[in-house]
Amino acid sequence: MTESMFKFDRQFSAEDAKITHRELSFSGFFQIETLTLQHALFNGGEIHPIKRELFVRGAATCMLPYDPEADKVVLCEQFRVGALGGKASPWLLELVAGINDHGESPEQVARREAEEEAGLQVEKFAMICEYYPSPGGSNEWITLLCGKVDSQGAEGIYGLQHEGEDIRVHVLDREDAFALLAAGKINNAAGIIGLQWLQMNYAELQEKWS
Repeated sequence: MTESMFKFDRQFSAEDAKITHRELSFSGFFQIETLTLQHALFNGGEIHPIKRELFVRGAATCMLPYDPEADKVVLCEQFRVGALGGKASPWLLELVAGINDHGESPEQVARREAEEEAGLQVEKFAMICEYYPSPGGSNEWITLLCGKVDSQGAEGIYGLQHEGEDIRVHVLDREDAFALLAAGKINNAAGIIGLQWLQMNYAELQEKWS
């Protein structure tokens, strides 16, 4: 593969946007802030002051559990309120995931959530990517990892009752997980990105982790 010669330079930085007023509009399990702001325009000058509601979620970590010895993937099935009222079932097939507590590294979050949500111990990590899942209205920042696990005996019901969790864990052959992805049965961003990454990298992982 030849290296691309294209170079991308952003025209603006964070200094080219300014918040003139911030108001807490809602505070519950999450928060919503109403921001008044201005930012630079590509053709010069500044946009007139605009208001935007910001869903404050902060940082979270998602991890795709992969067993290179058995060549299996572990997925979590659970109810998601954001999918209620959509065309498909609101019970989604997802990766292990959790909100980062203050001072926690993504790897610490992944280890904690892997044990709570799927009874898994993580041996090693591989970085997949970091991204904003919905930057048009939320500040959530996702770190997406792949974790080496032993999937034997992982199937079952997990989750913390006091956090309202009810999680059914599935252990699938890697190719079966890819088939679910191709059929549109995995319809959340972290799951799609993680499994597409695994499609490109599983041979290297098997060599490194086996």
